[in-house]
Amino acid sequence: MHERVINPATGIYPATPDYIHALEVQQTGRLLFVSGTMGLDTSGHAPEGLDEQLELIWNNLRHILNTADMTSDNIVRVTSYLTSVDFAEKNQNARLKALGDRRVPTTAIVVKTLTPEWLVEIEIVAAA
Repeated sequence: MHERVINPATGIYPATPDYIHALEVQQTGRLLFVSGTMGLDTSGHAPEGLDEQLELIWNNLRHILNTADMTSDNIVRVTSYLTSVDFAEKNQNARLKALGDRRVPTTAIVVKTLTPEWLVEIEIVAAA
């Protein structure tokens, strides 16, 4: 799999250090589309705190990726659904921690979740 970051130098607002406009992925053999994943433990319960939910979400995503013989290095797209705009910075920090130096297209949207205890939901696309 080959990747190329697309950040036009002119004609559009500049990308920030934690953000890219687009990622071209070539020569992939497999695509994995992961449903919105919540910060739930193995019994299906969500802890009350945002930090704990974000940690569980990324652990759950890594587990799903591992089951598909992939890692976070295979993630090519992240969409976060936040129940409050106040969660944006912690969500960003959790994503940066989970992905390290890797930058992929990402979107964060403020929504009302189906269950009030779910503070954040994240879906990803991975390619290998």
